[in-house]
Amino acid sequence: TFVITQVNMDIKRVGLIASVALNALLLIGVCSISMGNGKVASGVAISRSGSMVNSAVRGVSALSGKKISAEQGRAILSHSPKANLLVKTGAITNKLVKSGMSIPEIAQQVTCQQIGGAACQEWYGPDRALWLGPFSEGSVPSYLTGEFPGDYGWDTQGLSADPNTFAAYRETEVIHARWAMLGTLGCVTPELLAKYSGVPIAEPVWFKAGSQIFAEGGLDYLGNPSLVHAQSILAILACQVILMGGAEAYRVNGGPAGEGLDAINPGGAFDPLGLADDPDTFAELKVKEIKNGRLAMFSMLGFYVQAIATGKGPVENWAEHIADPAGVNGLTNGIATKFTP
Repeated sequence: TFVITQVNMDIKRVGLIASVALNALLLIGVCSISMGNGKVASGVAISRSGSMVNSAVRGVSALSGKKISAEQGRAILSHSPKANLLVKTGAITNKLVKSGMSIPEIAQQVTCQQIGGAACQEWYGPDRALWLGPFSEGSVPSYLTGEFPGDYGWDTQGLSADPNTFAAYRETEVIHARWAMLGTLGCVTPELLAKYSGVPIAEPVWFKAGSQIFAEGGLDYLGNPSLVHAQSILAILACQVILMGGAEAYRVNGGPAGEGLDAINPGGAFDPLGLADDPDTFAELKVKEIKNGRLAMFSMLGFYVQAIATGKGPVENWAEHIADPAGVNGLTNGIATKFTP
């Protein structure tokens, strides 16, 4: 809501001008975000990185606390080539607000229209796919509005009811999902190469590979000493702290790669292929990322359980199961008695 400072003017006239000013800012902000412009009228800046819908809602939330006087409202309209359109937009927005919609909800709908495409309609907003399908009515909390990728409306424990907690959990989930996708690939690749391609890897099983660093010859990456040869656990630890810690620090706080980066989708130097240049493609890729990441986290849990229960790698477990599905499965190998440290 806006506070009108010119108390000497006619109340109705002031209210109309302020309403038009609010909706002018709303329209300019949403359209600017959707078209990739990083700035909004009156000096309100909105980062282009991150979710288009999320950015629009954050931007409108920031505008909702900005005080606009009647004179400022007139100035915005006088400098706009589409003043009549803004007045009509203000009237429509007022009707939507009176019908019960909030300004962020309106911003979400407008942004989805700007993004367009099946991704926004299928995976975002109130018409997205939900966790119980056609039986989801009444089971979706009010705070899960489809604003973020991968939101199927499932939070039976209310873990995301607090916005700050929700934001922290969302960032944690995405980061763990990315590590899990890298981890699953790293777990199966050496074993696949050793088993089916004949690559001479001393220890291809993922949970045993690290022990090679303490062997006399050290650890050779993919069995090739010319790639990476490691013999010092302290050197590996130092490299991990510097490289991984530095990347995480830049992602969260900005740095030489860019200032004011989005904590989850930094963009810029972190997107050298320009995958986020197209908003619709970006919205769809974020859904694919979180879905594959969730699957990868479950896969890593399966790798841990298999390692404890069978003492073998995932590829060997898969090969044995394919050879004898009835005799080798989770029911026949569900007791952790075969693990050898």
